[in-house]
This record gives sequence, C-alpha cells and structure tokens, in this order.
Amino acid sequence: MSKKEMIAMLLAGGQGSRLGVLTSDMAKPAVAFGGKYRIIDFPLSNCINSGIDTVGVLTQYQPLALNSHIGIGIPWDLDRNNGGVTVLPPYERSDDANWYSGTANAIYQNIKYMENYDPDYVLILSGDHIYKMDYEAMLDFHKQNKADVTIAAIPVPIEEASRFGVVITDDQKQITDFEEKPEHPRSNLASMGIYIFSWPVLKEALIKLKDQSNCDFGKHIIPYCHEEGRRIFAYEFNGYWKDVGTLGSYWQANMELVDLIPEFNLYEEFWKIYTKQDLIEPHYIADSAHIEKAIIGAGDQIYGTVQNSVLGAGVVVEPEAVVKDSILMKNVHIGKNCYIEKSILADGSSVGDNTRIGVGEEAESKLNPKVYAFGLATIGSNTLIPANVTIGKNTALHGATDEGDYPDGKLESGGYIIKAGESS
Repeated sequence: MSKKEMIAMLLAGGQGSRLGVLTSDMAKPAVAFGGKYRIIDFPLSNCINSGIDTVGVLTQYQPLALNSHIGIGIPWDLDRNNGGVTVLPPYERSDDANWYSGTANAIYQNIKYMENYDPDYVLILSGDHIYKMDYEAMLDFHKQNKADVTIAAIPVPIEEASRFGVVITDDQKQITDFEEKPEHPRSNLASMGIYIFSWPVLKEALIKLKDQSNCDFGKHIIPYCHEEGRRIFAYEFNGYWKDVGTLGSYWQANMELVDLIPEFNLYEEFWKIYTKQDLIEPHYIADSAHIEKAIIGAGDQIYGTVQNSVLGAGVVVEPEAVVKDSILMKNVHIGKNCYIEKSILADGSSVGDNTRIGVGEEAESKLNPKVYAFGLATIGSNTLIPANVTIGKNTALHGATDEGDYPDGKLESGGYIIKAGESS
C-alpha cells in the first residue's frame, strides 16, 4: 500500500438503543434520514468532499443493512485500488471471540489496517451525526498548532452543556481540562466525538491502554494523552451539527429539512451528499393529491394529502389518506382514508384502510418512557397494522399485528405491541 497523509476511521457499530424499534434490525448509522439518505452518508460524503480517500468503517451491531449500503463505496467515489472504503467487522481470534468493547478498543483491533497506509494522521469519526464539515481545514489547524491531538468542538447553549463532554481551553485553543457531562460546566464547548491524532501518538496510546476494559476515546485515550503532556487543541466548528440519537432529535432534524429555507441544505452544489441510489421510477402525484411542504421520494405514489412530512422512496399514500408531520421511510404503504400524525414509520411498514395513528392525549410509555416520548408514534420496519384501528401517542409497534392485538380496536397512548422475535 502506498503511504497516505490522513486516513479516516468511522465508528459505525452503534446500536442506537434510544431510537427504539427503528434500530431493532439495523445499526443506527444505517437508519434513513431526509428521504433518500442514511445517517452514515453524511460523514462518508464529508470524507470524500475533504479529499480523504481511505476510510475504514467499523461495524458491529446488525451490520447487514450497513454493509449492503456501503458495498465497495461506489456512490462516494471510494472504490479505489489503493485505499477506498473498507468495512471492518470485529473478527474472532484464536484465544476468544473479541467483540469491540469500546470506541478505542475497536480502533485498536484494526491497528494493522492503519499500519498498511503508514499515515501521518488518523481522523476518528462517529457514524451517527448529521453535519457537513471540511476535515481538511481541521487538519490544517492541527498542523499549524503542532498538535498531537485535535478535538472538534461546537459551542452549545451553556444550559445544555451538561449533556456533553466539555473542553476547557486557553486563548490559543489549547485544551487545559475536560469535564464529562458536568453539572456546572465551566465552558460551552462540547466535544463532537471527532478527533485528529498524529499517528505515533494514537498508536502509543492504543497499545498502552489495550487491556483497559471498554476502552473509550473520551473516557480513556484523551485523558491519557493529557496526562502524558501531549499537545491537545480544540478546533471550533460553527456549522450545522445534529446528534440524531433520540427519536425526538431524529424527528426534529427531519422536520427541519422541509422548512422554506432549511438550516441544513441538502442541495448545495459544492458540498454534495452522496448515497447509494436504487434505480427506481419517478414519483407520481395524482390529481386527488394535496401536498404542502414535503420531501417526496423516487417512485412514490401520492393520491391523498401529505403535509410537512419526509417520505423515502417507493411510498404509497392511498386516496383520502392524510399524512402530517411524519417520517415515512422506504416502501411504506398507507391505506385509504387513514390519518397519520407525528409518526415515524420504518421501511416496509403497511397500514390498513381507515386507521388513525398518533392521535389522542399523550400518556407515558409503558415500554420505555425515556425512548418513546416526544408525543411520537414509532413503527419498526416491516410492521403490519390492520384496518380500522386507532393508535395513540408515545406508542411503539413492531411485527405483524392483527385485529386481536387491539382491544376495542385501539392501542392507547403509551401502549406498545412488539411481536415475538422482535426486540424493542
């Protein structure tokens, strides 16, 4: 392999448990976003737009959808003979089966992959944020400061800072201290989980801490480098950045895309977002259809009303159905005369005629109030919902449900139906 100045390692193994049934059968970075994209398209596109042509994607949890989406990297122009994109699942060694046990442990297990390219710098990324960022500008900053480690940080409102790892810097942006989710933050600069390491520094830290259980960048590697007196700098980023780790933030980030002037622009010529595009027919809008402020995917057939919603490819909305403030992923079918409000329906879900989803008063989820909140109805992939039923808010459904699952034709707010074999 020929030498590379900087390679990227993209951590895409996350289970994304706070996305509930949306990640029952796929890793969080593979979840659909903005109609035609998946979350992982954003960091991958950032890499190619920043001139980084060698990316290792570390997968772990339910990697099938992710692996087939990435393939050999053609949509991102990452199908290279030297470099390109490589999917790096955990592999079993002779002594024991070694799953990745922490973000840094995952990188440590792939030290040989990195050594192949003898890089000067390694960029560490996570696969579950929506943003556009020029990593080359961050690398320039790293070099100018003769840094050993550079951490991308974003200013957040001080009252929200306690949700993040916070960095404290001097006037030169050199980091003097860290606070992990502090109660009384001394700074509003939150770590974005994006790091550039000079390769010898990263390698030394990974080897030194290889026996640390659940070895993690934020908790172990960065503090170790700090104790060793390494030069650690904060690169301040002021663009759009969203952690779509909860159903509420995921729903909100999608809804923002249909604003008249979206805060996050998917249509910029000079910073394209690339994705694997299945070749499908154009969409069809019937004369009975009524559409306001919506993203409509390829191959969609709209006969009813769609307002303020984001639709993936191959969606059918039958006559007299109403879809409001909702996310419908690929190949969702909405029957006649349905009413769908503030709901997320994952790939391949089907809703029978005259069914109402996301209606009534809110009530706390009986399944998991931390996950199923925000007044949303969340429906996992390939879920079947029969005709003539009513489903409330903060609800969760997954699997092939039938009339017998709905006493009096209802699933009350806060209720859930998870069929055997489906996890929540």
